[in-house]
Amino acid sequence: MNDKIYQEITLRTIPFVPELISGVVTLFDLIGIEEKENEIVCYFHKFDEEDFKSLKDALENFKKESLIEKYNIYQSTLQHKNWNEEWEKTIQPIKVSDKIVIKPSFKEYQSLNDEIVITIDPKMSFGTGYHQSTRIMLRLIEKYLRPGVKVLDVGTGTGILAIASIKLGANFAITCDNDELVEENVYENFEKNKVKNKCSFIPGTIHNINEKDFDIILANIQKNVLLEIACEIKERTKQNGLVILSGLLKDNKDEITEKYESLGFKLVEISTEDEWIGLVFQFYKNDKNSISD
Repeated sequence: MNDKIYQEITLRTIPFVPELISGVVTLFDLIGIEEKENEIVCYFHKFDEEDFKSLKDALENFKKESLIEKYNIYQSTLQHKNWNEEWEKTIQPIKVSDKIVIKPSFKEYQSLNDEIVITIDPKMSFGTGYHQSTRIMLRLIEKYLRPGVKVLDVGTGTGILAIASIKLGANFAITCDNDELVEENVYENFEKNKVKNKCSFIPGTIHNINEKDFDIILANIQKNVLLEIACEIKERTKQNGLVILSGLLKDNKDEITEKYESLGFKLVEISTEDEWIGLVFQFYKNDKNSISD
């Protein structure tokens, strides 16, 4: 193949679930990926008819599982360019809240007052602060995290939520993810943010986490997974501990709330940005110390 051309595949889904899409496209000969407002653009050295069929089959399965309602795939053949260079031009520091700023390592940012600056370089995983659900999670962590707590970040992606937790005063954060491409990126981001001595990564899912006394559990994952692991989350939540969930659309609220409340959680707050929501639950065996009293 001529190494001066490459294949560009643009994917749009309703609802837009970038974490889900990224898990599929990394199965192919991926050389670059870019998350935009409502689509993901992927770059490949090769993407033939067989690859196209495999991608379409995966998206059809997502429809059958009610993870998405519809999708569109657009394919183009383009002249070669330095993808990393082009991508870096589009990325700017983003102010998530009055206190939290996210930036890539290749952009300079002068922090103001007591701002917490988190440096994140994504590779094949998501969680950069440029998606609504990640921003919702960060704001809720800032609001509810208290110094000295122990945190579990399920489906950590870039590690951004764990990093934010440590910078906001958590004592330790354990992370996990079943994406084999995540681990190296996570450790690099721990190093960049000088939190590696307070964070650990365990390959796999929440089932691989043996500890069961977390003050806060974080999960920015699609609805079906949050329903499937609800009991596992409960088992690992300390009495009066908090669970913060996102990766959810507004019409997911009732189903998630019903499931978690049936396990002894109480809904504390709903936070929204565009069509996305974040839910804060508290698990308690008595009302005595509940923050919602």
